[in-house]
Amino acid sequence: MSWDESDKDKDKGKKKDPWSGRKQEQRPPDLDEMVRAMQEKLSVLFGGGAKNSKNNGSSTPSGSSGMRLGFLLIAALTLWAASGIYIVDEGNRGVILRFGEYLETTMPGPHWRLPRPIDTTTIINIDQQRFVEIGYRSGRGQQAASGVSKEALMLTEDENIIDVRLAVQYRIKDAQDYMFNVRAPEMSLKLATESALRAVIGKSKMDFVLTEGRSDVVAKTRSELQTMLDDYGTGIEVTSVNLVEAQPPEEVQGAFSDAIKAREDEQRYINEAQAYSNEVIPKARGAASRIVQKAEAYDSRVRAEASGDASRFTQLLKEYEAAPVVTRKRLYLETMESVLGNSNKVLMDVKGGNNLMYLPIDKLINKSKTGGVSTESVPVEPVQQAGQSPTSDTRGRDGRRI
Repeated sequence: MSWDESDKDKDKGKKKDPWSGRKQEQRPPDLDEMVRAMQEKLSVLFGGGAKNSKNNGSSTPSGSSGMRLGFLLIAALTLWAASGIYIVDEGNRGVILRFGEYLETTMPGPHWRLPRPIDTTTIINIDQQRFVEIGYRSGRGQQAASGVSKEALMLTEDENIIDVRLAVQYRIKDAQDYMFNVRAPEMSLKLATESALRAVIGKSKMDFVLTEGRSDVVAKTRSELQTMLDDYGTGIEVTSVNLVEAQPPEEVQGAFSDAIKAREDEQRYINEAQAYSNEVIPKARGAASRIVQKAEAYDSRVRAEASGDASRFTQLLKEYEAAPVVTRKRLYLETMESVLGNSNKVLMDVKGGNNLMYLPIDKLINKSKTGGVSTESVPVEPVQQAGQSPTSDTRGRDGRRI
């Protein structure tokens, strides 16, 4: 389509087509002139009194106004540089970013960095104890959503479901890793905690988790979690793991309570039987040991007596062979002494008489104990022998006539 040359600007007398006046187009400005003009502007800004170009006959700003602008610029630069001063409190770390890239980590104390927007500082508290909760949320009257309940339900090795609630306390040990290695450190910690806990619960039986295995579950979960966080490079250190609650789901609470009661009764009966066994067995062992020791003592005594009797018999045999009459009489007297030694009655034979004298020793002893009666007051009854007259002389041991 051709250009309509009839469409002209009647007021200015110019053509509207783009090809008009191309031959009269001006050349680009000279570079030397641009540099010279910039120098003149800077000299005017910092107090110079130069004049403008020849075409413009007006005078430049005064020197005092240029000095004010210079001082203002210097003050602005000073304030801008002073904005780079910052202080890191105790227990914190300062992470310096230069144009968004990590530069260094500063320790507690006053520091200076290049001001914004060149450098920026992020203060991270590494001593603060933070915590994450699995299976519950503290400070709320009810569990907020079904997701919290799903966190708490876990499957054990024996294919039972238990409700586990765990609390983890942690702190930041490396500020650089905490900021740059993981996009969402707290969410990563929560997911890692849930994963480690499910792994430990899945390798344990339900009874073990609910009874004596709580401390073991806590220790294994902490170890697994810390290993996982170190592998991810999160810069997080787990300080403590607390198993808040471990119980079966609400739907089976009644049956589980009955099972626990039966298990407790079983354990109680076992303890009672063990206590009875611990009481009876030592007594039986002591009685058996006493009987054995008594038998051994009897054996030793019989052996010793037999050995002594044999030795005595050998010695008597030697004496008898040397003096038979004396030895025979001594043996007779010793035998009679042993036979009549425990007798309570005494029969005395008087030479030249036909009567035997009877002394009631038992009555004498009893009366001496009860009334302190002397032996002289006890009558001595004569015993008449066969062929003896009742009027025969009878004398006592001391020679008195009775």
